[in-house]
Amino acid sequence: MALALLRRRWLKSTSAAAAGLALPLPPGAGAVAREVVDPMGSPLAAADATVTALDTHRVAARGTTDPYGYFLAALPPGRYSLLISAQGLRPHRETIEIVAGTSTPTERVWLAPAEALQLPTPGTWLFDPPHTAIRFIAKHVGMAHVHGRFERFEGGIQIAQDMTDSRVHVRIDASSINTGNTTRDNHLRSADFLDVERFPHIDFTSARFAYRGGSKWTLLGSLTMHGVSRSVSLDTTYLGTVNGGYGQELRCAALATAELHREDYTLNWRSMLARGIAVVGPTVQLELDVQAMYRTHDTPTPPE
Repeated sequence: MALALLRRRWLKSTSAAAAGLALPLPPGAGAVAREVVDPMGSPLAAADATVTALDTHRVAARGTTDPYGYFLAALPPGRYSLLISAQGLRPHRETIEIVAGTSTPTERVWLAPAEALQLPTPGTWLFDPPHTAIRFIAKHVGMAHVHGRFERFEGGIQIAQDMTDSRVHVRIDASSINTGNTTRDNHLRSADFLDVERFPHIDFTSARFAYRGGSKWTLLGSLTMHGVSRSVSLDTTYLGTVNGGYGQELRCAALATAELHREDYTLNWRSMLARGIAVVGPTVQLELDVQAMYRTHDTPTPPE
């Protein structure tokens, strides 16, 4: 659903708590409005807000608060989950009911300071494939996006006493690429792209962790693909550690993203449409959604 731009209509009272928000509503739609403030009660700009439909689990609206801390979205009737988050603060989540032709009251949301996440225990953590995903997004014919993933991979994290000295390795089976289209996947495996017969693996080996504040880290390392190695930087969000799973294993989780340029890895296949639009864009967005399980204090053997 389109996220409407904020339009403020102040009521007679001048206090922020009494401020009201108005939005021209499409026929049959309702609206939600929130004023977001930091722990000191000051307006919180650029906080992330996501509205997800509870029946389909699809994102219905996504945006950020304006300079005054306000977020407003027009939505079809139904029940939704609203998540508001900002760096260094504890996320706010609530369930909202949208009724056609009405807006929910403009409530103030206070984001409290986030509790410091405990770093993983030093030792070896191995990726849990059923709960780990390596995904990518590439531009297609100049406008649409192709979403894909690699189905087979292995790897782990060696956590050091000093987190910045920790190490990560990942080995991906290049032939396991899956975009949901057999013809396209076979082309991606061919010599035009990954050339999996000659280069069966994609490898990432970290060099160091750099702390950026809060739960944010930068993971610096080398990515080898199609016989070419390049330095890459993964923007990483540490999600914490928990005892979970069927065996109540100790697990840690993180989300890492990077932008790759195809031509850096000599993936130079090009095809143009009649109007000069490339069939495949020059960049690929990479996302690693990782869960790892604590195993031993032994250093994992890097892939051959």
